[in-house]
Amino acid sequence: MKDKVVVVTGASGGVGRAVVRQLGAEGAKVALIARGEAGLAGAAVDVGAEGGTGKTFAADVSDYDQVRQAAQRAEAELGPIDVWINIAFTTVFAPFLEITPEEYERETKVTYLGYVWGTRVALELMKPRDKGVIVQAGSALAYRSIPLQSAYCGAKHAIVGFTESVRTELLAEDSGVKITVVQLPALNTPQFDWGLNRMRRHAQPVPPIYQPEVAADALVYAAEHPERKEYWVGGMTAATIMGQRAVPALLDRYLARTGVKSQLTGDKAPTGISNLWEPADEDKDYGAHGGFDRRSRGRSLQLWMSQHRRLVSLAGLGLAAVAGFGLRRR
Repeated sequence: MKDKVVVVTGASGGVGRAVVRQLGAEGAKVALIARGEAGLAGAAVDVGAEGGTGKTFAADVSDYDQVRQAAQRAEAELGPIDVWINIAFTTVFAPFLEITPEEYERETKVTYLGYVWGTRVALELMKPRDKGVIVQAGSALAYRSIPLQSAYCGAKHAIVGFTESVRTELLAEDSGVKITVVQLPALNTPQFDWGLNRMRRHAQPVPPIYQPEVAADALVYAAEHPERKEYWVGGMTAATIMGQRAVPALLDRYLARTGVKSQLTGDKAPTGISNLWEPADEDKDYGAHGGFDRRSRGRSLQLWMSQHRRLVSLAGLGLAAVAGFGLRRR
């Protein structure tokens, strides 16, 4: 990533914040897109402190014109965009009928159309040059929906379908532009502090919980290795996607019993903050982490194995050979 120009949406907090820090450490020139001025300013400082170059471009990703103008300014200040990483989203924690039509539309615009507009702008700039990488930050919920997050789950499902269509078009054109998706696990981010919450208790990630740096590692790795269609992060993500393929009706019943309780904490009430319509980090910088540090994992064995598939395969073959030799000796 050294000297690469990388756009990151949702860069002011959570996973986006962890991603821009890692990009800064690798010497990238990072265009930070988000709404919150305080969060963006903090992110730019982080990128510079890590050794990279960070420039802020305030924009609402649900508005195509704002995204396009931010990208044009980024290219004018930093140079041609090499990588575009879509991360920005918003969340509503509530049963479907307790979400107003306006709120549902707003979340869909940010979480789904934000990726569509980011991808469109990136392709408009990259295709004439016949090079570039687009990375979509996905979720295990793109394949297996859960209660209380119908708008978010619907948007993540839609991103998979949209990206597959775009990928086949690029392949048909033999384009040099690559696009890939990284399906992420439950993460310790400010999402659970600033998501609109209509429940009586504070929202939490469904355990096991990972730190946002695990997601950042995966997203930057995907940007450097975009040949694969999709990456899965975390053993639970892999188990969830495979379980959905094998026994979807069983998962329906299991989540009907456990899905609501597993997303709520018993020790505190909701914050009352929401970033659905206005940025929560306009005047306060929330950073990358949420309030679940003590319960979160800083590493993922599954991710390491995914990134080192050849080594794992060779090790497996070696163990099989040793076992076979031992059996022959007997």
